[in-house]
Amino acid sequence: MRTRTYHTLEDDTKIDMTPMLDIVFIMLIFFIVTASFIKEMGFHLSIPEGTPPATQDKVSLIIQISETNDVWFGKRQIDIRAVGANLRRKMSELGNPSVIIKTHPNSQSNILIQVADRIRASGIYDFVVIPIKEN
Repeated sequence: MRTRTYHTLEDDTKIDMTPMLDIVFIMLIFFIVTASFIKEMGFHLSIPEGTPPATQDKVSLIIQISETNDVWFGKRQIDIRAVGANLRRKMSELGNPSVIIKTHPNSQSNILIQVADRIRASGIYDFVVIPIKEN
């Protein structure tokens, strides 16, 4: 009698990994060869030894907006419309100081925007806004 053998689908289907390995090795060789020809552009920088140059302390003008939306310039309270005039006067005295706006977290944002607009109108476009930390 003849015995029948049954083949399942799992026995017949095998994935041949040889072509995939060939492609991976060809890609590896390609990247190794091309990577050796890449030149990085740059220039030589020689840093002088010795002491670093002395830095000048830059003066900062501080404008403070309080919790009650009052604007303070230094130690005196000013009107929002006078921010530009006060800055121009101090700028002529001090040269080119940096401008810092300190705002209280509970102050209104439109006051900050008005102060920033007055600063820009006076010709200063580089200023910093710093929130005041509550204790």
